[in-house]
Amino acid sequence: QLQLVEPGGGLVQPGGSLRLSCAPSGFALDFYAIGWFRQAPGKEREGVSCISSNGYATKYADSVQGRFTVSRDNVANTPYLQMNDLRPEDTAIYYCARSNYCAHFRFEYEYDLWGQGTQVTVSS
Repeated sequence: QLQLVEPGGGLVQPGGSLRLSCAPSGFALDFYAIGWFRQAPGKEREGVSCISSNGYATKYADSVQGRFTVSRDNVANTPYLQMNDLRPEDTAIYYCARSNYCAHFRFEYEYDLWGQGTQVTVSS
């Protein structure tokens, strides 16, 4: 069964850091771009970041540019989202998703497989 499994998430204080991972099951990550989305309470899901299959191209939403870093380890078959300087407005359920490209990373229809989501709460 093809899956993306997201461990991690949790509660962090404002200004803190957290790293999310996304473990593929049933397929190799090498050929796919991976996007990260989030959905805050009462809001629509939004694209946060994306990394190309070879890791050379990355994209970020303006709201996280300079604070979040997307990366991948194709040997370990795992992508990561490093989140620094977290703010209360970053509180959301975070999802990873599989795509072919990052060109239109904000659009959900570009992705064909989604993780179950993990809760990130930024609060003192």
